[in-house]
Amino acid sequence: MKPSPVKPFPVKSFPVKSFPVKKRGVASLTAALTVAALLSAGVPEQRAVAAEAGAGRSPALAGSAFLRGVDLDTVTIPELQARMKRGHLTSSELTRAYLRRIEAIDPKIDAVLRTDPTALGQAAASDLRHRLGKVRGPLDGIPVLLKDNVDTRDMPTTAGSLALAGRPPGTDAELVGRLRAAGAVVLGKANMSEWANFRAAKPTSGWSAVGGQTHNPYVLDRNPCGSSSGSAAAVAASLAQVAVGTETDGSIVCPAGMNGVVGHKPSLGLVSQAGIVPISAEQDTAGPLARNVVDATIAFSVLSGHATTDAGGAPGRTEAFPRPGSLRGKRIGLWRLPSLGADVDALMTRTAARLRAAGAQIVEVTPPYQDRLAELEFPALLSEFHRDVDAYLASRNGPRDLAGLIEFNRAHPAEQTCFAGQELFEQALAAPSTTDPRYRAVRAELKDLSRRSIDETMAAHDLDAIASPANPPAWTTDCARGDNDVIPSSTPAAVAGYPSLSVPAGFVGELPVGLLLMAGDRQDEGLLSLGAAVEQRLDARRAPRYLPSVTSRATAGSSLAGLGGGSLDLR
Repeated sequence: MKPSPVKPFPVKSFPVKSFPVKKRGVASLTAALTVAALLSAGVPEQRAVAAEAGAGRSPALAGSAFLRGVDLDTVTIPELQARMKRGHLTSSELTRAYLRRIEAIDPKIDAVLRTDPTALGQAAASDLRHRLGKVRGPLDGIPVLLKDNVDTRDMPTTAGSLALAGRPPGTDAELVGRLRAAGAVVLGKANMSEWANFRAAKPTSGWSAVGGQTHNPYVLDRNPCGSSSGSAAAVAASLAQVAVGTETDGSIVCPAGMNGVVGHKPSLGLVSQAGIVPISAEQDTAGPLARNVVDATIAFSVLSGHATTDAGGAPGRTEAFPRPGSLRGKRIGLWRLPSLGADVDALMTRTAARLRAAGAQIVEVTPPYQDRLAELEFPALLSEFHRDVDAYLASRNGPRDLAGLIEFNRAHPAEQTCFAGQELFEQALAAPSTTDPRYRAVRAELKDLSRRSIDETMAAHDLDAIASPANPPAWTTDCARGDNDVIPSSTPAAVAGYPSLSVPAGFVGELPVGLLLMAGDRQDEGLLSLGAAVEQRLDARRAPRYLPSVTSRATAGSSLAGLGGGSLDLR
């Protein structure tokens, strides 16, 4: 690994170191999954005792996993809210626990750029609302990390680039305003692939000039994938309850799969892109990363502006939440993608068998038009990036347009410490304008073929969703070589603007692999409900062990034993 550059900001501020979605649908799904989480988990204290007694952890390791009897690696937002409602936990205690965890563990993975110095004040305000019975919703008092391309008025927003490392933006992104209005504790900013991996022809995912290299918490010399690398790695390591990522094509769902967590890429337009460093308005969206589907659903309900008002998840429509047998009769198309390797394909075979045993019908499919989508997507994104990044840069201090950004990178050696290239910037500068008929024809064909690839496949087989591997096993991070991430599964939903959801499917050796589910336009509610049922059946997530390398397992346990489990883009 090449050394990371010195970070220009204090890495930790903790003192010790457009179409509307139906409101009833998302709100009632959130309530239903919340009720399901509480019913299936049992009493949080009992669950914690059981986890502490088992799970294969050493006593010292298990002790580090608990905050007042709560295992942060497995606890859900509904369980946390239930404890806060009873007065058995405060947001201040929860926030301090995550800040301590960041201080102890993040030096190994470099997922968190900075913590918000106001986080404990935000938590104290939430505690007061809980005492007065004025809770704002299910995220009130819950610590959330933001990807560093999401504007915050009180913290730098850099997209990983030193070019934006000066004064913070003047206003919050719209989704940040929604999080604050919902009472969430904005814990800090997560590292990301610089400019969302849309700078160099051979980038290294998880690297930025501002934050250095984020590491996969399962095996530290392996890559975390995608531009939302810090968000996913932080959630996997239990450095926050949930995180916000962004995706153009794969940058939520691939990091989710490769870091063993849940990632939801919403339908285009359901979450505002205002105040987010762009690649393409035609494909960009923010979305949640979490350790379970219920937390992702709750976060999505807030990000999209359709949260329930009852933090405890008052009973609503209950047919959506996963119960034993809830996969029965569901028809899922399995897109195998054997190009991702024999080990991944074998895992997909085992996954299909488990879903069939739960009553699902699995049909093997190959969505059409994939070669043509791969041919057209990149040229369209070049034109869109030039248009959209120019508009964004005009609102910030620093380079005022893409041409100025290219000159900045040439003049600053720190921008070249992992890879020097900015070929995509240069190609975007020369790309046809978005008013050019050639560009318009390409984007129109992309939209048509991507939607048909999903719609026609689902209609032909009467499917509830299409499933595929979200990622290969994580590759070794190497600045000289760059990424090894030709992962076509994310492209149809990303280009179509349709929803996709990655849930943990299992492991290849020590490395997580996700199952990517996708469905039709605005079918987020049904996809999340199906994902919760799949998650319940597969039960595939386990906490990372922070192994230095898959070839040095014998020494890994002692070198990182004190860290414990997780408890207390283009691509």
